[in-house]
Amino acid sequence: MRTAAFTLALALLVCAGEARAAAFDPFSVTGIDQKPDAFIPLDLPFHDEADRVVTLRQLGGGKPIVLAPVLHNCPNICGVTLSGLMEAIEGQSFRPATDFTIVAFGIDAGEGPKEASASLKQLKRRFPSLTNGGVHALTGEVAAIHSVTDALGYRYAWDPDIGQYAHDAAVAVLTPDGRLSRWLYGLAPTSGDLKLALTEAGEGRIGSWQDQLLLLCYHYDPLTGRYSSLILIALRVACGLVAILGIGVLVILLLRECRSKDAGRRLP
Repeated sequence: MRTAAFTLALALLVCAGEARAAAFDPFSVTGIDQKPDAFIPLDLPFHDEADRVVTLRQLGGGKPIVLAPVLHNCPNICGVTLSGLMEAIEGQSFRPATDFTIVAFGIDAGEGPKEASASLKQLKRRFPSLTNGGVHALTGEVAAIHSVTDALGYRYAWDPDIGQYAHDAAVAVLTPDGRLSRWLYGLAPTSGDLKLALTEAGEGRIGSWQDQLLLLCYHYDPLTGRYSSLILIALRVACGLVAILGIGVLVILLLRECRSKDAGRRLP
């Protein structure tokens, strides 16, 4: 009897352990909810890399903000995400500080200015152009961080297996007044997508008339976080319609031929 009870208890413990292990699924609890044009709180206090109390509005200075949710002390994708963003920035003409502001936004309230400063210094060593300003690394309290991430629709969660937050790689582009303009997904947005997103977020305040005209020729897909040419889309639609029309004509011709043959067989 004792053996049976012990076996049952052991089985329950094993099942409970497996249930706990299977409880966290990063693909189900992390992600980005679509909230186009959502207002992001710009006046909450955060600490920058120099331990100064700042707000997103102050850092933006009336310019678009490229906000990258990251872990400053991250052994995985965050450094790659920021490096990919910087490469995209260097591949287009808009400049940090002059045209827009970059914010590496810390999502872990356990991190502080020390971690933010270390990650920013490492990034500036790889990209010396950032020493001209326009890039900041923020940390903050739980409530302030969640106010921003919730408004963005950015979901992340603590993963006990790896001992850090699981989160998606993406950057948000905000308008000067704090509205969510676009998300750019992945470890490395293209320079073209970034420039189009900044042109759109700038609402005519940055970029030349050629940039504004180019924006009219592209369509943003919220599912992919990419811009695609409206001309290419139109061509694909036209090709599809032509193919459908061609198939329809072929079917009609085949039906007519079959009917002609049947009529010929019926004649004496």
